[in-house]
Amino acid sequence: MTVLNGEATERPPIWFMRQAGRYLPEYRALRAEKGGFLDLVYDVEAAIEVTLQPLKRFGFDAAILFSDILVVPYAMGQDLWFEEGEGPRLAPKLLDTLLESLTAAPERLEPVFRTVAGVKAALAPDKALLGFAGSPWTVATYMIAGQGSREQAEARRLSYREPERVAALLDAIAETTIGYLRAQIDAGADAVQLFDSWSGSLSPRQFEQMVIAPNAKIVAALKQSHPDTPVIGFPKGAGGKLPAYARETGVDAVGVDETVDPEWAHASLPSGMPVQGNLDPLSLVTGGPQLHDAVDRILKAFSGRPHIFNLGHGIVPDTPIAHVEAVLAQVRGR
Repeated sequence: MTVLNGEATERPPIWFMRQAGRYLPEYRALRAEKGGFLDLVYDVEAAIEVTLQPLKRFGFDAAILFSDILVVPYAMGQDLWFEEGEGPRLAPKLLDTLLESLTAAPERLEPVFRTVAGVKAALAPDKALLGFAGSPWTVATYMIAGQGSREQAEARRLSYREPERVAALLDAIAETTIGYLRAQIDAGADAVQLFDSWSGSLSPRQFEQMVIAPNAKIVAALKQSHPDTPVIGFPKGAGGKLPAYARETGVDAVGVDETVDPEWAHASLPSGMPVQGNLDPLSLVTGGPQLHDAVDRILKAFSGRPHIFNLGHGIVPDTPIAHVEAVLAQVRGR
């Protein structure tokens, strides 16, 4: 938490996006016992265990809540399930259905808050607990298309064809997300992160309207109710729009994906703003001298700035445990 409060440290704290997941044998064993992904998310005791697994094995400096960004549209009234090997599905698609026709089910978020409270109770005092939510644009792309897609074509077409309809959807997601994150903080989250995994698909003007503006609304609301809780923003694919995002959303820290030169990020982002990132998850899979050099470059680029060492996106399932251990040892100077 020291870094998120704006203080540079001798060695950066370290945690990894998706650090709880399929690369861990203990996770695979628990999932085989409990069933599908969503079964784990909604089994509070199992979700607590999954959240804590990477800390027990590696001693990461923070636990990241084990959940999914799509519990928000699930609470807004869409059905949610996961197709094996294909990913999440939502129905009905908002491409064909009006948001107003859905029946909200906010009780679907309650297990998440119990998970947060359980993890917080089990964590050592020197470990932070990070809650999270998807940012409105990314969540909207799933709600509109009913599933993920690389180009988010359905959502982008709808935003051109019916901008008012998409703006209303983004606003509704933002309102639900504000309540969702406030409840996570009340349950024990020390900081929260907004994930905008699909922000890179937008034009600069759309980025202002559909990424910066909704996130700024969420951050402002959280600062009003929980002024001392840091908010991390992660607009994957933002590229050259990253400095504007950092300045205009009001976030306390910004996540940097693996496509961004860390030296450019250090020079371009507001002075003193905490930065999180940005090792390529595939370099972590490959290992060897290139991994050591990549870690070293990131550490040097962000030295002197408040920095959380992290990946540029989520850890992938075929990541060797030994490579994670090697990065931890290097970052910690052992």
